[in-house]
Amino acid sequence: MNPPVLIVGLGNPGDEYRHTRHNAGAMVVDRFAANRCSGWRNERKFFAELATGEHGGRKVLCIKPLTYMNLSGEAVAAVCRFHRIPVGQVLVVADDADLPLGALRMRPSGGFGGHHGLESVIQHLGSREFPRQRIGVARPEQAVRDIASHVLGDFSPQEAGVLAEVLDRAEQQIECWLDDGLAKAMSLFNRNR
Repeated sequence: MNPPVLIVGLGNPGDEYRHTRHNAGAMVVDRFAANRCSGWRNERKFFAELATGEHGGRKVLCIKPLTYMNLSGEAVAAVCRFHRIPVGQVLVVADDADLPLGALRMRPSGGFGGHHGLESVIQHLGSREFPRQRIGVARPEQAVRDIASHVLGDFSPQEAGVLAEVLDRAEQQIECWLDDGLAKAMSLFNRNR
């Protein structure tokens, strides 16, 4: 029997963060889970919200850590230990300010690139060898140096159309990853807008 797949949507918990750029990963996983998984439930032992489903005869777990971004790895590691999920079966979905707004990139592994949520996951899993999907949220204008305020800010009304489009593509890419593997998902969906 195949081990479950874990899909992690990085973000910060709470209504004040729900629509921020830093929660782009959680937004993708919300969309993916909406029609494929049970409703979200708070799992205190995992420090996360959890939804379960099945895809192609394989169990799929979706989580949104409730630990705040910088401690996301605690939740990911807890779920992996409990469900015996190999690192290679963990897909982490996160925002990326180094990609243009609307860009989508899936990769088999890598570093954290300054993203503290990914850094925490790497630290707690003890590996960089897990796939990740990055959602471009762009850097602020050059005159604005405070990246934290940018990623913790809401998407603007002007960005709403681009956001909706990239969330759709991200959801489709995850489905492709599950059905056809990483190489095909990267080939078909990795691109800027």
